[in-house]
Amino acid sequence: MAKITKEDALNYHRYPRPGKIEVEPTKPYSSQTDLALAYSPGVAYPCKEIEAHPSDIYEYTNKGNLVAVISNGTAVLGLGDIGPEAGKPVMEGKALLFKIFAGLDCFDIEVNEKDPDRFVQVVKAIAPTFGGINLEDIKAPECFEIERRLKAECDIPVMHDDQHGTAIISAAGLLNALELQQKQIGDIRLVVNGAGAAAVSCTRLYVALGVKPENVVMCDSKGVIRSDRAGLTEQKREFATSRDISTLADAMADADVFLGLSVKDVVTPEMVQSMAPRPIVFALANPDPEIAYDVAVKTRPDLIFATGRSDYPNQINNVLGFPYIFRGALDSGATEINEAMKLGAVRAIARLAKEPVPTVVNAAYGIGKLEFGRDYILPKPLDPRLLTTVAPAVARAAAESGVARRPITDWADYEERLRHLMGIDNKMLRRIHEEAKAAGGKRIVFGEANTDNMLRAAEAARNEGICRPILLGNDEMIAKRAKRLGVSLDGLEIINLRHDREAGRRERYADALTRKLQRRGMTRDVALERMMDRNYFGMMMVESGDADAFISGTHSSGHPNIEIAKEVIGVREPYKTFAAMHIVNTKRGTFFLADTAINSEMDEDTLYDITRLARHSVEYYAHDPVMALVSFSNFGSSRGKEGEMIARVVERIQRECPELAIDGEMQIQNALNRTLRDANYPFSRLNGRDVNTLIFPNLSAANSAYRLLLEMGIGDAVGPIQIGLKRPVHFVNVDTPVRDILNLVAIAALDARVAEI
Repeated sequence: MAKITKEDALNYHRYPRPGKIEVEPTKPYSSQTDLALAYSPGVAYPCKEIEAHPSDIYEYTNKGNLVAVISNGTAVLGLGDIGPEAGKPVMEGKALLFKIFAGLDCFDIEVNEKDPDRFVQVVKAIAPTFGGINLEDIKAPECFEIERRLKAECDIPVMHDDQHGTAIISAAGLLNALELQQKQIGDIRLVVNGAGAAAVSCTRLYVALGVKPENVVMCDSKGVIRSDRAGLTEQKREFATSRDISTLADAMADADVFLGLSVKDVVTPEMVQSMAPRPIVFALANPDPEIAYDVAVKTRPDLIFATGRSDYPNQINNVLGFPYIFRGALDSGATEINEAMKLGAVRAIARLAKEPVPTVVNAAYGIGKLEFGRDYILPKPLDPRLLTTVAPAVARAAAESGVARRPITDWADYEERLRHLMGIDNKMLRRIHEEAKAAGGKRIVFGEANTDNMLRAAEAARNEGICRPILLGNDEMIAKRAKRLGVSLDGLEIINLRHDREAGRRERYADALTRKLQRRGMTRDVALERMMDRNYFGMMMVESGDADAFISGTHSSGHPNIEIAKEVIGVREPYKTFAAMHIVNTKRGTFFLADTAINSEMDEDTLYDITRLARHSVEYYAHDPVMALVSFSNFGSSRGKEGEMIARVVERIQRECPELAIDGEMQIQNALNRTLRDANYPFSRLNGRDVNTLIFPNLSAANSAYRLLLEMGIGDAVGPIQIGLKRPVHFVNVDTPVRDILNLVAIAALDARVAEI
């Protein structure tokens, strides 16, 4: 994780406008008619419908997609009682997470009230605005009473995430840990250190899953909570033990599971050593656990260990749950989040950890292959499958437990709608950036570092921990440009090809290139001359293992770098060409477009390779490809060489991959309008499916399509992403915005990590 400074954090919250969230219109508003429909007089009609039929509020307003994050600021993160105003940045952050992970709109509401009765009155009074309420950062024991009353007095889902979020995620981890340790939940002895809101809620949920109450020992700062202790709160009395023990050390002896929600370093190696065979320790104090990870695993090699931190295996992270729990609750019109729904989320999260991990997620953690085991008992927070796994499980539990006012009946359609939500922002891109940072500082060469945007992108890549940049160019010119731009060159390696400080490097690369191309007319003198070209030199750094990836800066679309890449790097077997793809995020979903940059001439074999490369790339980015090959013709409606070529390619791929959702040729409106396509062409293999991958018959069409989307403000794009070369080499125009270059650098770092696996 990149170091976060105070200045960086304050600037992030201050610029380009204060705060982290905003409100955007969802309806047209450009004409007088639009405004008359939005407000007076048109707005009277939905008002009257809702007055007559109150449930129609979900038909005519955003209530069904709107969550409130409500706090009084009395227990903010690790900051304590800092008040509602100081707690607002946290609540805005929580609202942001709801939006980016589950597509839920969210208002943060800070209430200046500590009295539980008055707090409940305020929240209850504003509840009609929302489809659900997420209580946040309210101190115990008041939080228990506040949540209990609001759940009883409101007819929408209410959940205090500090209690139930940790409970749900840790319970999923517990189920999987017990399976791996070959223990039955009804037999285990559980020790809980901490008696706050999260600890109590966790213990209650574990009991609901099968832990026997008499096998639970809960401790607080005074030691074991015993039934003979005076002055216990209601929550502590619930888990008081009659056993004759007093200390945490006493409780840990022969325990199967330890759950810590307390403070750092309260658990000693001796305590862990005294636990039963094959123990489980969830040390969730933040930022430092109750016992250090390395100490714990060294003490007990048979241990399964989890923390709340992202830099250790098995992170217990609430973001695995709350966005998707509320998504499923609101989509089913649930009146509450009940025990069945929480258990549904627990089991769905636990099941997901046992499924094969997508390559793009797998590559991030430097393990080679993430798979269910003692260091992987929970999905990773940025796993894109959480939305389509947890939300349906919660919605199904709501229906089965009788609290769903609008129970979902078409589950396939619902999951398809959830997949569309993945495109409402750049979740996938954010995941790629996080995984690139986790890839271990890959060495990425910037071929045109003496241009403004490439130099700024290199600095940003270093600052964000995405890679270790290597700049090719004149060091004096780069230094002057950096000074003018205010760019710091600290930690940026610069290679001046004319004065390369590493003796013999140019000669070594020339020798290697000569051997590689000697049967294609390459002589040593020519190869040595080519090493003065930044593209040849940079690609040879990658080919020779001196760098992990290369960003080739281009100045036009018709650049020679493509042929250089074919010479130096080569095309992956069994393909005969390589291509480029753009990922376009829109409110309708994420779309993959190919070939947008490489192949100006198209024949059947080239189109066949592009289609296969695109299919594997879409799967690489954790999506199920639904592919349309587009043209001016619809399934032979217009005779011509292009349409016939596309039809032959489709036939070949359908024959080779009968399981793949692919069809064509078809016009773009039939590719993107499922209803229209299904009505006119019910025989299509895409029947009932929403296309996410578009393959174009030529470069002009593909390039124009993605640029049109961007210029019209319909989406934002990532690319061009090179697909098909043997090593990570990407091509980007030097005038491309810095953030777009940085996105491509993150993809290159991830590609390099995958190449190692």
